[in-house]
Amino acid sequence: MDNNLTSEPKSNGVKKGGARIIVDDDDEGLSPTDLSEMLAEGTKEAHDRAENCQFVKDFLRGRILRELFKRGTTALYFVYSAMEEEIEKNKDHAHIAPIYFPTELHRHEALARDLEYFYGEDWKNQIRLSAGTKPYVDRIHQVGKEDPVLLVAHSYTRYMGDLSGGQILKKVAQRALKLPRTGEGLNFYQFEGITSHRGFKQLYRSRINELELDMETKQRIVDESNRTFGFNMMVFSELEGIGNTVKEEVQEEGLGHSHAEVNQDDINKCPYYAAKMAATGNPTYALQLAKMFVGHLPCQAALAACVALFAGFTAWYLL
Repeated sequence: MDNNLTSEPKSNGVKKGGARIIVDDDDEGLSPTDLSEMLAEGTKEAHDRAENCQFVKDFLRGRILRELFKRGTTALYFVYSAMEEEIEKNKDHAHIAPIYFPTELHRHEALARDLEYFYGEDWKNQIRLSAGTKPYVDRIHQVGKEDPVLLVAHSYTRYMGDLSGGQILKKVAQRALKLPRTGEGLNFYQFEGITSHRGFKQLYRSRINELELDMETKQRIVDESNRTFGFNMMVFSELEGIGNTVKEEVQEEGLGHSHAEVNQDDINKCPYYAAKMAATGNPTYALQLAKMFVGHLPCQAALAACVALFAGFTAWYLL
């Protein structure tokens, strides 16, 4: 794998140095056979399983070990290096060119900066491709070589997740690991080329919906996206296993992303997660919501927040 990716970004309809996008908010024209709708509907169960992994649940509560975060960042580095290497090789492919946004999306260099922060200048000699991450990386290289249209699934699943729930993970990690507010160690979550996450996601979805694909190929892309969630779960399981052996003090649960802290901006970033948590009936979350009424928000505002939480699942498809 070439770990020194370089590219000459195409404008692709987006201004260099920042995505200034004006997109019509009217999504009424979407059809159930549009690829973005098929992906949203066809991956809901896999999405839910991934978010219910113990590693992810602990992460969202702020119970994340620094060593695990470093290893997770390493796994992402190898995954994105592979994906962006294959995207570069296939950037002129009819189904890849419309979603080729290296300036706005590519994470390889940002992850390299994060690894240098955590491991020092000699970081390349300190990291290794883990057994749990290798099948994911191998699959990306395989589809890039043999069936490039399936890179659409890998790109969509990773980048759209990073622009949505990934922004909540950034906030949790910064607080739980006491990382600098200046962003060191969290460059992966910083999309400096995008000024509007919501606008860019709309643009990206419109581009994949415009791809000329038959229904069989669309379904193969959905299947590959589900497979991608499975690979991510393998990485999470591996990290969870490592966490059981790492001798390090666990971060206090209070540093996580409690629902007493959820604001409308966070709901917009990952409404699916917010709606799901509010509807679980878990007493921990019920207590947090009760605290909102007695100590954090006026009653009217709290009621509005609850309505927003339960409406979040619907909003996931509109953002």
